[in-house]
Amino acid sequence: MITFVLFVVGFVLLIKGADYLVSGASSLAYKLGVAPLVIGLTIVAFGTSAPELIVNLFASVSGNTDIAIGNILGSNIVNILFILGLCATIYPLTVQKSTVWKEIPFALLAVIVVAFLASDILIDGASMSQLTRIDGLILISFFVIFLYYIFGIAKQSPTDEGEKPVEMSLLRSWLFIFGGLVGLVIGGKWIVDGAIVFAQSLGVSESLIGLTIVAIGTSLPELATSVVATYKKNSDIAIGNIVGSNIFNIFWILGVSSFITPLPFSPLMTIDILVTFGATLLLFLALFVGKKHTIEKWQGIVFILLYIAYIVFLLGRG
Repeated sequence: MITFVLFVVGFVLLIKGADYLVSGASSLAYKLGVAPLVIGLTIVAFGTSAPELIVNLFASVSGNTDIAIGNILGSNIVNILFILGLCATIYPLTVQKSTVWKEIPFALLAVIVVAFLASDILIDGASMSQLTRIDGLILISFFVIFLYYIFGIAKQSPTDEGEKPVEMSLLRSWLFIFGGLVGLVIGGKWIVDGAIVFAQSLGVSESLIGLTIVAIGTSLPELATSVVATYKKNSDIAIGNIVGSNIFNIFWILGVSSFITPLPFSPLMTIDILVTFGATLLLFLALFVGKKHTIEKWQGIVFILLYIAYIVFLLGRG
């Protein structure tokens, strides 16, 4: 019972920690004269991906690699099929041309790169597949390229664009940052500990827990951000948050995780990589079906139904 309580409280601390970190860091950066667009593309994007990062760091250090990998793949699938599907049912999402032809293909590239790096058995004839420290450095290198692209966009945009963060005093900004980090660390540890106990007590794999409960929980910041943006009819933030988060998850978080400790890749995970690739490809193709460069309500419903089917498949797989 205590484990369950700490598991739930861990999610609360994780989500609130990410919120406090983003608020404090955004206010501090704004006071230092950093453009709002840069804040949104860096600090906010890092913040909404912070739960995945913290959970993966604890899972990697403790050797629970199935949770680390399952969390990333599961989060990316949740982000596209469930969160974007839900947003599209609220209001059609119109996507900018640059997102269609640059950011979404970059997210596809991320999945393809991981698929190749994790195919040691198929490509090299090795006895097992894993993401090694070298693989982690390769993923991080791609992430650096993505950051270069982001800052290139920022330089082309006016510094007064975007929503201004809530202004705080310097002391309050630092308190929010410190408090957010503390919440992330404690919450992340309790979630990983709880996930391990649940997997053992239910007799299911850690990868199943990572792909479902942990993945959905760590995606709550993306859910909240995109749903609020959709209600405000700001499609750019709604879909940009998801696509950017998926790129962060693979290139940055999975890269850092595998650099800390090599991540053995179960052959069963190949299916989850294919689902992640399929979901990302579906997002790209959906923008050319019906109203061009728009995810319509009926498409959102299809996305959600596909996610439900995937969850049923996971439960059947055990």
